[in-house]
Amino acid sequence: MKMIKAIVRPEKTQDVVDALEEAGFLALTRIDVVGRGKQGGLTMGEIVYDELPKTLLFLVVDDEAVPKVRDIIMESARTGRFGDGKIFVVPVNEAWTIRTGQPEL
Repeated sequence: MKMIKAIVRPEKTQDVVDALEEAGFLALTRIDVVGRGKQGGLTMGEIVYDELPKTLLFLVVDDEAVPKVRDIIMESARTGRFGDGKIFVVPVNEAWTIRTGQPEL
């Protein structure tokens, strides 16, 4: 299993969630975060925005589903401008259901 962590623009979050749900990926966690990318924030005239609002989505999926989920997120989150976000894929070694105490893997 893999955990997919996707950082997306807040205004694109619902588009991503809807697209994932439509494809059958219902389980996810959403967190509002702030951060900046390689460009170091945003400068508008004399105003510098060091950190910008983003949304962090977490999903755990089977290894075979990673390409499909990645593509869904990229297609539904992309605006073509700087700051569209990043997708990280990391292995999940163990998962446990708290209610039952049973392993998921």
